[in-house]
This record gives sequence, structure tokens and C-alpha cells, in this order.
Amino acid sequence: MQLVTQIKNVIRDVKDFPREGVLFKDITPIFSDAKLVADIVSHFVEAFRRERVDAVVGIEARGFIFGVLLAQAMNCPFVPVRKAGKLPYKTRRQEYTLEYGTSAVEMHIDAVQPGWRVLIHDDVLATGGTATAAGELVMAAGARLAGFCFILNLRFLDGAKRIKERFEMAPHFLVEY
Repeated sequence: MQLVTQIKNVIRDVKDFPREGVLFKDITPIFSDAKLVADIVSHFVEAFRRERVDAVVGIEARGFIFGVLLAQAMNCPFVPVRKAGKLPYKTRRQEYTLEYGTSAVEMHIDAVQPGWRVLIHDDVLATGGTATAAGELVMAAGARLAGFCFILNLRFLDGAKRIKERFEMAPHFLVEY
């Protein structure tokens, strides 16, 4: 069975989460299938094989799961990007806008080195605000972007367009809704 079909078959729709009127695409059932997890990791590794990836950034929280697996498979460091105030050491901070205000993410100041090529991973691409903020953090550290990858893209929220406009690269994703 094709990877996209396998993923779509296990994604769970949760109505009215996290608030009324939202249909949440829950990726957690993927974790019940070790082969599917391995196939997703293999797909991303192959998709970025030609890039020289020096580190993988995973965005809190579900981006950590595949981010660590990708870093391990690519034999490079994993770098967490977290909500503001969650990392214990000195950080770089990037604010971004939400439909109802602003938020911020942070990365340790020594997490990536100047000149590194960094792959950014998260589970779902929605508006692109968090991913764009993570990209800004990577660039502020003097590193370069190797790409962005996601399991799901919520096309109607235009996150892919936002990333492409800001970083002049199209994000890679497996499933689109």
C-alpha cells in the first residue's frame, strides 16, 4: 500500500478539538505501527538525501518524535525548538503572529553552528507561523536551511505559501488535506 494511503488510513479526525468548530487531524495512531513510522522516516531521509543536513530541528512537541528519528537516521544532531520559557539554557527567541495574538519559540544559543544546513521538521503544517519562526531562529544563528518537512499539510491554511514566500523553498509533506 502506498505510504500516503497508509497514513491517511490511520489519521484520526477529532471533532471540536482543541475548541468547538475545529476538526483536528490526530497523527498519534501512526505511532502504533512501527513499520509505518520507519517508512515515514525512510521517506524523509530519501527526500533530503541530496542535501547536506548537519542538524534536524524538531518543533515542540510532536515534531520532536520524528525529528529525533530523522536526526538519528541522518547521523546528525537533533535540536529542539520549544515554546518560550521551556528551555533551561541561554536561548534565542522568535515571536510570530497567530490569528488571535502572538507567541514565541526559542532555541538554545549554541544548538546550531554558523554554516550548518538545518532541516526543520514538525508533524503538521497549518499557518506556517511556528515553522517560519523556527526558520528565523536557525538563520539568526548563522546556519542555512536545508528544508522543511511535515507529515501533514493543511492546504487551506496557506502555511506552505508562507514558507515558500519567506524562505524561497517549498516545504516537503506527505499528506495534504
